[in-house]
Amino acid sequence: MNWDDARVFLAVCRESTLRGAARVLGVDQATVGRRVNALEKALGATLFLRTSEGYALTAVGEAALLSVEKMERSALDLQRQIQGLDDRLTGIVRVSSTDSLAIDFLIPAIARLHHQHPDVRVQLGASTQFLSLAKRETDIAVRNIRPDSPDLIARRIARWPVGLFASQAYVDRHGVPEPGSLFEGHDLVVYQPYLQTQKDMSLVSEPLGRGRIVAALSSSLLVRRSIAAGIGIGEIPVPTGQMDGLVRVWPERTRPLPYDVWLVTHADLRHTARVRAVIDEIVAGFSGTGE
Repeated sequence: MNWDDARVFLAVCRESTLRGAARVLGVDQATVGRRVNALEKALGATLFLRTSEGYALTAVGEAALLSVEKMERSALDLQRQIQGLDDRLTGIVRVSSTDSLAIDFLIPAIARLHHQHPDVRVQLGASTQFLSLAKRETDIAVRNIRPDSPDLIARRIARWPVGLFASQAYVDRHGVPEPGSLFEGHDLVVYQPYLQTQKDMSLVSEPLGRGRIVAALSSSLLVRRSIAAGIGIGEIPVPTGQMDGLVRVWPERTRPLPYDVWLVTHADLRHTARVRAVIDEIVAGFSGTGE
């Protein structure tokens, strides 16, 4: 099996349909189908069961998958090592982050980079999903969680206290909650993943017992925008609350755990000129925000 066949095989494995694999590979569906049939014929084995729900691996296919994934790792290792020797300030750098960090910090960094190095093109993706640096789904990740892979280089570029904020309009209508009141009589906006994972959720160590959760949001940017819209009180990193011109409620209180921002890249790419240039601009954008 050559690497081109391996890529088709992996795409069908991961997408389970010819259409999905074709989209990933950038070819038409008929081409993927022909390649799969030709591969099975060349190997003299059935790799996939064709079902109404898509393509499912046979036992032979599952055995082949283990070997093909090793091929993929070797190919990606080689690609990263070669790219790591590239000293040209030109080409594409893929960056992933959250929507909030992307808007406030990464887009300004890209603007500065473009002014200095117009031949470096950044592909920026904002999502709550973690993309794989090992599989080259992204070259740089800016996240609030540090990865534990030994192949990744992680650098903390900011550490922010997390405080409680409201809009001025909300404070004018409802006032400020009394500490110890469990937010009685107040509307709250919360980050949905925290709501799902924490039994006794609190905001800056104040239990929510008597407050009304009126909005649960799937991203930090949505939490910020909801607070700014006057929907309710919420907990966000202090620098972002200040950027949005919000009122800090109980300024003496912060969440026990700060909000860390980590810049992560693969060890093989850290010396690539265009990746290094992007990293430098991102780090500069966070300097002075708190560490």
